[in-house]
Amino acid sequence: MLFRQLFDKESSTYTYLIASGVGREAVIIDPVKTQASAYLGLIEQLDLKLVRAIDTHTHADHVTALGDLRDATGCMTLMGEYTRAECVSDHVSEGETVDVDGVHLKALFTPGHTDESFSFLLDGAGEREDAVFTGDVLLIRGSGRTDFQGGDAYKSYDSIVNKLFTLGDQTFVYPAHDYKGFTVSTIAEERRFNPRLAGKSAEQYAQIMRNLDLPNPKMMDVAVPANLACGQA
Repeated sequence: MLFRQLFDKESSTYTYLIASGVGREAVIIDPVKTQASAYLGLIEQLDLKLVRAIDTHTHADHVTALGDLRDATGCMTLMGEYTRAECVSDHVSEGETVDVDGVHLKALFTPGHTDESFSFLLDGAGEREDAVFTGDVLLIRGSGRTDFQGGDAYKSYDSIVNKLFTLGDQTFVYPAHDYKGFTVSTIAEERRFNPRLAGKSAEQYAQIMRNLDLPNPKMMDVAVPANLACGQA
């Protein structure tokens, strides 16, 4: 399997390019508009055909590259069924599988960071451990804030503890962001060591999230409207 983890320094965003092999059809998850030319260059170098571009949710800290990649490659854009972005080509519901030339991604509805967030579970198909792309709902040793865009700490807790934490122990966790230099974790690690969640009740978690007192993302007023138009507002 071909797997590339790409990083946008400005927004600390991870983007994931996945295909079953060089020269095959590919999918990209959470692409950043300012990095679109770099993605296209890599896709060309690896002789890939981009057929799906996915956003896990409506991002508030960067503008998505979904529209630019669709214009450049003809790929289909995809988000979860509850998105307000009317520009996407397709939507997925809980339990549906996105199939791309041997790559199988199962959609998991994981609200909490936003009310329309989805995660995507990659079937390792025996070549490697399964992996879950969690967007912002579950971060490495953290979790996404829950104080705007329909966020809800109790829904976040339920999505993480009662859905993501029920996945296999060795399932790799690949979030959409990291601010501390981590690149990957596992479900077992996060279940045991995530300081916001390990040994915490839903009420304790909600209290932690209420007390974060974070400023709004500096690009929020620009990014959210733009992302509702697939980055082409």
